[in-house]
Amino acid sequence: MAEPRNEPAPSALRDLTLAEDPAAPAMARLLSVMARLRNPDGGCPWDLEQNFATIAPYTIEEAYEVADAIQREDLNDLREELGDLLFQVVFHSQMAEEQGAFRFEDVAAGMADKMVRRHPHVFGDADERDAGSQTRAWEAQKAAERAEKLKDDLSVLANVPLALPALTRAEKLMKRAARVGFDWPTIEGVFAKIDEELAEAREAVDEGDPAHIAEEIGDLLSTVVNLARKLEVDPEAALRASNAKFERRFRLIEQRLAERGSSVEEADLDAMEALWLEAKLAERA
Repeated sequence: MAEPRNEPAPSALRDLTLAEDPAAPAMARLLSVMARLRNPDGGCPWDLEQNFATIAPYTIEEAYEVADAIQREDLNDLREELGDLLFQVVFHSQMAEEQGAFRFEDVAAGMADKMVRRHPHVFGDADERDAGSQTRAWEAQKAAERAEKLKDDLSVLANVPLALPALTRAEKLMKRAARVGFDWPTIEGVFAKIDEELAEAREAVDEGDPAHIAEEIGDLLSTVVNLARKLEVDPEAALRASNAKFERRFRLIEQRLAERGSSVEEADLDAMEALWLEAKLAERA
């Protein structure tokens, strides 16, 4: 975090009256709402107690809720969830402003500058137009920016956020390594590695060492992520879709059992397996 710049207090930077003015520009009004919530004079006690660390989990949660609305193709919900996510950006920016570190306007201006810098084919003289060449140019620009930002850490793997979901972070780490040639030349190499890791997981289970089991399961998951990367499948999205499928089928089991006057607590495994197969065949029909 940047050192505070000893700028004026938030109440001197924002027009706090805009919060209750529906006719005010939307962004100015939202910033005013946030400043009012964090104002020591009459603000919200809960909001005033928060800091970057306590708000970070909510930021992650809101990003997932945006993804969920997209997956459900619910545009009304997407509008609301995007608002919730935007509020997280505003919340963090307000706290930074109070420390004199930066303001929301700095965040927005920085992003605009970055997008212009990373799209020279749109805003400059470069002529890359196809998606493949643009992706390579984008990654090269990002690498240059990382090198400038992390002068003491020149690793290809630098600056992959630790807070990312494990599957997503694994994919990003492996993509970075693959760009410098650390990769299987064919998909068959990945399948062979999965077989190897599965065998090692079986050996760990036979040994009965919980730490070793966890390690081998991690290695197996990591290799499956590599398979997804090689096949250009988003592992996080694939697992979310699989979760949704499991939930649909299990709920159908519950529904069918309820129609028979029973429940999953009362049914045996054979009955539930038969209903699972029924749900699976119904989806494929």
